[in-house]
Amino acid sequence: MKRDFNKWLSKFKTSISNYSYYVDFDKIYKFAEKYKVELNILNSLIGSKNIEKEFENIIVKYPETLEVIPVLLAVRSNEIFIKDATNEYLFKFNKMVYSVGDYVTFMRQTGLFNLLQNHIINNLYDYLLGVEVGLDSNGRKNRGGHLMEELVENYIIKAGYVKDINYFKEMYTSEIESKWNIDLSILMGDIKATKRWDYVIKTDKQIYVIETNFYATQGSKLNETARSYELIANKVREIDGLTFIWITDGTGWNHAKLPLNETFNILETLYSIDDLDNGALNNLK
Repeated sequence: MKRDFNKWLSKFKTSISNYSYYVDFDKIYKFAEKYKVELNILNSLIGSKNIEKEFENIIVKYPETLEVIPVLLAVRSNEIFIKDATNEYLFKFNKMVYSVGDYVTFMRQTGLFNLLQNHIINNLYDYLLGVEVGLDSNGRKNRGGHLMEELVENYIIKAGYVKDINYFKEMYTSEIESKWNIDLSILMGDIKATKRWDYVIKTDKQIYVIETNFYATQGSKLNETARSYELIANKVREIDGLTFIWITDGTGWNHAKLPLNETFNILETLYSIDDLDNGALNNLK
């Protein structure tokens, strides 16, 4: 029976976020622990009445404390470029490249002395945890992609497939060719040379190559994704023994209906999470 695109699209999910999606606290704790000694040394500056002199003494006696300065400014590099009214500086924090006075100026002008001297914070370790929580929000996009892969893998396992026996994760086209002696030369260019499939399922009669993604928000990438997978679908259908499955979801597709509809019309094995709930992977031939 022919599927209704609008009905199918209406069942797309707003989110698949789990509890660990928002902040990776284990990663944050591990990162902060790496600087615990240096942070505790710099904690002595909190509330200092003579902070510039005390800072000078610290970086002379414990120069390794410089390494923590960039992360207090949410900078991932050990170099920070500064241009003021008269000069340009490239401060390094893995070694001192300017005078102690220049580093004192850096601390004053960036506001770090104010943060410490005026007791705006009580503990640099806790402060760094807060900085890292903010920075970690940038990792949600990558975690979102992994969430969809993990979700699909759960459905593959639920359908009875066993990892590295009859389903495989992150497999290159060249690996498929050599493992099952199948000619995929029709997949020309980048599709063949560099394509790594999220999952591959092998049944007695067929090889299923699977791509997964989830889009909670709109963006230009959606149009490109739909059209690239339409191209793959047209190529794969010419290869006996190979079937392309695309599993996608997310209400971001509501803003890119046309290209998705075009792929939907030519790819019978375009599935959503709702399709997986209804056993789309349970009866692969």
